[in-house]
Order: sequence, then C-alpha cells, then structure tokens
Amino acid sequence: MAGQDPALSTSHPFYDVARHGILQVAGDDRFGRRVVTFSCCRMPPSHELDHQRLLEYLKYTLDQYVENDYTIVYFHYGLNSRNKPSLGWLQSAYKEFDRKDGDLTVWPRLVSNSRLKRSSHLSLRKYWDHRYKKNLKALYVVHPTSFIKVLWNIFKPLISHKFGKKVTYFNYLSELHEHLKYDQLIIPPEVLRYDEKLQSLHEGRMPPPTKTPPPRPPLPTQQFGVSLQYLKDKNQGELVPPVLRFTVTYLRQKGLRTEGLFRRSASVQTVREIQRLYNQGKPVNFDDYGDIHIPAVILKTFLRELPQPLLTFQAYEQILGITCVESSLRVTCCRQILRSLPEHNYVVLRYLMGFLHAVSQESIFNKMNSSNLACVFGLNLIWPSQGSSSLSALVPLNLFTELLIEYYEKIFSAPEASGEHSLAPPQQGSRAAPLQEAVPRTRATGLTTPTIPPSPLTVARRRL
Repeated sequence: MAGQDPALSTSHPFYDVARHGILQVAGDDRFGRRVVTFSCCRMPPSHELDHQRLLEYLKYTLDQYVENDYTIVYFHYGLNSRNKPSLGWLQSAYKEFDRKDGDLTVWPRLVSNSRLKRSSHLSLRKYWDHRYKKNLKALYVVHPTSFIKVLWNIFKPLISHKFGKKVTYFNYLSELHEHLKYDQLIIPPEVLRYDEKLQSLHEGRMPPPTKTPPPRPPLPTQQFGVSLQYLKDKNQGELVPPVLRFTVTYLRQKGLRTEGLFRRSASVQTVREIQRLYNQGKPVNFDDYGDIHIPAVILKTFLRELPQPLLTFQAYEQILGITCVESSLRVTCCRQILRSLPEHNYVVLRYLMGFLHAVSQESIFNKMNSSNLACVFGLNLIWPSQGSSSLSALVPLNLFTELLIEYYEKIFSAPEASGEHSLAPPQQGSRAAPLQEAVPRTRATGLTTPTIPPSPLTVARRRL
C-alpha cells in the first residue's frame, strides 16, 4: 500500500489505521521540537476507515512525544467528500485535545482504584490539558482551502486565543523551509505534485527567482554545523568538541539533579545568541542566563546540527536490527556495532554516554532514567542519510541508545575487561581495539582537559 511503512508489523495495536501512513514522525523543526505530519491524501474513503480509531491512533502517537514540545504539520491536500470526516467528529476530536477540565474518563480504573481526592483530580486534569495543548508549539496548515476557512469560523468560538496564535497557514511547501528541516519531512508524492501545479499556475505573477549565493565557508571558530574532524583540526587536536565539553562540564557541576533535565525547551532567541557567540569564538557563561535547561538545549542542538550523526550513517541499518537480537546478547551486539565507528566518533560518544549514565544514576531526583534519556537523545545521535526515521524505527533507535546509557560500563570497557574474544579486525579508519586515545589531547591554553567520566559503583540491573 502506498505510504505504508515497510517495517510496520501487523501486531501494531493500530495496524488497521497505521498501515495507511496518515501520520508520520518527521524529525525535528529548527527549534529542536519533534514534528508530526498528518496527510489527508492518505486517508481512504470513510467507509474504509473508522474515524474513532483514527482519533485513538492520533492520541496513541502523540502520547509518545507530548511530554516535550512538538509541532504538527497538516497537509490538507487530498481531503474530499469521500474521505472527509463529519463536522460532529471534528468537534469531538477538538474537545478531546482541548478539554478545559481534563478527560478523567481515559483513566477510569486509575481514578476509582486509587480513590483520588479532589486535589488529585485537579492535578490529573492539569496534566491531561498540558500534554496535548500546552506542549503543541506550532500547527502548520499547508495548502489551506475555503473548507478550512469555513471550519475555522465554525470552531472559532471554541478555540482559545493562545491556541489560535499557534496556527500558521502556508500556501506553498517552500514556505516551510524557514521553520522546519525540509529534507526531513515525509511529504506524500501527491502533495508534491499538487504544490508544483500551484507554483506553475502562479508563476506568471511571481517575481523571477533570485540566484542562490554559493555557501560560505565556515568561520575558523565555527562550532555548530561542522564536522568533528573540522572541530578537531581547529582546536589543536582535541577530540571532544568545545561545546560538548563546556555543556557537559557545566551540567555535571550544577544540573545532575535538575528534574526534567533535557526535556525542557529554551527561548529560540537565547539559543541563537549562544550559537552565535560560540561560532564567533567568544566565551559563554551559562550563569548569566539563569536557566540550567539552556546548556542542555545547546548540547542537543550541537549534536543535531552535525553534518553526519555521531553514530554515523553507516551504522543506521545495523542499529535497526537490535530488536531482532536475543535480549541476553544485545549488549555484546552494541559493542560490535561501536567497533565499526571511527575512533574520533567513538571517543566523543563514550564521553557523552558517560555523562548521560551519570544523569541516569540521579534519576530519583531528575526523573530521567536511561529510558527517558534515550527518548530524548535517540534521534540526536543517529538518523538515516535520506529522509527521516519512520515511526517504527524509533523503537530500535531508542532501545540502542538506552542500552548505551544503561550498560555504559560494560559496553565501553576494554574487550579484555568484559571477557570477550577479539572480533574481526576493524575496517580501515575504524576504531582500533584496545583504544589507545580514550582521553582527548590537551590544548595548550590552560583549559581543563575533559576526562572520561569515572565509572560509578556497579548496581544490579535487569537482563535485556
């Protein structure tokens, strides 16, 4: 079926709806917020689709991401009289996501079994309202028609002013470039053809396109959007990039017990200002900003803007296969995959995972265990060379990341220490074993050298 994810399993709880490819997760926008797309052209005729199931599937999908800020891109093209849901359904769907008093019916057992008091009811309502409405930061409607305008007038009395400010209309796909990483979007071919048709119809009234200037070479002090090798060459051989070193050091000292670390967003203006300072080689003092979440956002932004993911494009398919490996062998499988990494990538990854492992050890305070951290960092460490990761790919990508964090000591220890036999010789350019340069070289500037984090005490862990 067109638009169906080839990795989608028939055991998926919403396979009957998911197989149409109506919903997709399309990477992050330019502010690091997860992007979910809704494509009307993928909706089959109404008699072939249970719209109530569609609503449940939408909630099921958003439940995986709404703890953090997120963005929805709605491709309106393809909605017609054959697949259009009723106005009554649209109204009930809006109420599901915009209840003023929460929807306690979703957790009837929780409410009855725990005998929640009124204060608990209020907390639950606040939580429900926060998940779907508050964390939705933008709703982009692409190719709006008169039908959308009619709907807007119908629902306008019901829509809060704050929610209305989040809605933006785009007549052409090209308008998305300013707000999203366009190449990560999963856009149906039908929508692309329709957009080309609209562009050609208006071509006579559009100004001639201006020539795109050639890309400028990066600044000598550039820190974001450049390769690890470039950063190493410009920082006198240091393997751990300065931005990563500074943010990790600061968070180790002041943020390990911060609740929700890495889950919160930061002001776009602040993030851009700090990026500009780093790129110009100027010092950044995070104390000046008074928000411990800002260096956390900067760290994620740095990883996300690398030209190639830290885990490399080559490892993507191997990582997707982690769910097919027997649980007891997954840690060994992770070690084998990491052996194919270039030495530079391995050293940086080990440095980062050591820090995230330390964060997870404080989860009783920060609520960020290895699983929660994996959901945040998975797509910041690995993504495909073309397009973006599908919904079904998120499970193995996050699982692999969780294993690296949870079993940091075992995965990143020397083969002799773990009792493993030597594997096949590494490929040319890959990390040699045992690693001979596990600690980055020191730059002759008096700056403290980042060291590999010390291993915490071994604790009993579940077998994966």
